[in-house]
Amino acid sequence: MTKTFLPSVKEVETSRKWHHIDASGQTLGRLATQIAVLLMGKHKRTYTPNMDCGDFVVVTNAAKVTFTGNKLEQKVYFSHSGYAKGGKETPLKRQMEKDPTRVIELAVKRMLDVNRLRAPRMKRLRLFAGEEHAFAHRFGK
Repeated sequence: MTKTFLPSVKEVETSRKWHHIDASGQTLGRLATQIAVLLMGKHKRTYTPNMDCGDFVVVTNAAKVTFTGNKLEQKVYFSHSGYAKGGKETPLKRQMEKDPTRVIELAVKRMLDVNRLRAPRMKRLRLFAGEEHAFAHRFGK
């Protein structure tokens, strides 16, 4: 008889690894799916949908991510304050100039399921616009 394996919370916490991804030259959507899989833990044999068993992800060179087609001119981010006429549209080009890490953060966040596990998964994502980051000691640099 086959038994379902459920990892313990302690086992999951101690087995988390750190992954470094260089975003320079990578397409936004493909990069975001790769990051989302690592944050969820789907690359592990012990993946359990109702447990947070993903790893830490450090992304550098977020300002050098590429876009296909005319997304840089046409894509628009929409947010609303909740008040009447509180809608705000931010073009992708302006967002990349202002804060390029926010573009990757939103892409990854929207690829994760909307449930109680999304916030702790997003906390394990570290984004940096340039090459320098505070987690170099994790990768032996």
